[in-house]
Amino acid sequence: MDALAGLLDGPRARGAFLLRMVMEPPWSVRIEDRAPLCLMTVPEGEAWIAPDVGEAVLLRPGDMALARGPEPYTIAYAPGAPPSALVHPGGTCTTLAGEPLTEMTHFGVRTWGNAADGGTTVFVGTYQMEGEVSRRLLDALPALVHLPGEAWNCPLMPFLGDEISRDEPGQSVFLDRLLDLLLIAVLRAWFARPGAEAPAWYRAMGDPVVGRALRLLQNDPAHPWTVASLAAKAGVSRAGLARRFTELVGEPPMTYLTGWRLALAADLLRETDATIESVARKVGYSSAFALSASFKRVRGIGPQEHRRLG
Repeated sequence: MDALAGLLDGPRARGAFLLRMVMEPPWSVRIEDRAPLCLMTVPEGEAWIAPDVGEAVLLRPGDMALARGPEPYTIAYAPGAPPSALVHPGGTCTTLAGEPLTEMTHFGVRTWGNAADGGTTVFVGTYQMEGEVSRRLLDALPALVHLPGEAWNCPLMPFLGDEISRDEPGQSVFLDRLLDLLLIAVLRAWFARPGAEAPAWYRAMGDPVVGRALRLLQNDPAHPWTVASLAAKAGVSRAGLARRFTELVGEPPMTYLTGWRLALAADLLRETDATIESVARKVGYSSAFALSASFKRVRGIGPQEHRRLG
């Protein structure tokens, strides 16, 4: 497992908010749903995405955008168009004054807008729950990612168009997995583009020594790793690995391992009913006490409080 795969292999879309938005100008929708991540693409027409801080981006057919929450943004037919709709957490929609929205209506399964035959169609896929394992990934992304259609070629796009408005048994789970695949495709294309400012852990995967060490830590976080044992597996000296790992990743091997173990533990605590003792052993701690001490030292709260707040 590589670093990107490890980050995406934990929490996945569960009942993600997916919508086919059909619009005719003038239109503008303010998004304040505080969702951790939203994917948007425009199969027909054009749409502007304007974050509160930063430049607006024009989406043309084939383009993809990722908006990282919880900061709000606006999607509209033109930059600066005044919003007529406000999207709240959970996908509920009202006027800016909080009143029931009458300008928009539903046009079938997962299809919503102001005109059934509007000239602009926007596919929206929103992750509504922030998983702790994805925190490193979210931190590596700018507030708004724009991937032009000519920069990637993804066969999933027409597939999404065919499936988003279907209502068949198991369709929500099917769309969750499709959204996950689309996110992975977008991120791979984004990080691989020329001049990409990929995170250090992503760039380090290409190093023959540090990349191997990262994969060992990702694949088996419960192993009682030391810098010496990790160096032996990577075929270099202890000092050489420590120096090169810190230089490329930005932190020492054991610090990286602690962060990865605690991220995994945080997700397990929120997503399962496992005891703290069993979570501790699964991620490489000898006891619940050891996990609790490390968790509180790094995150400022204990596992029990983390689970309660989640």
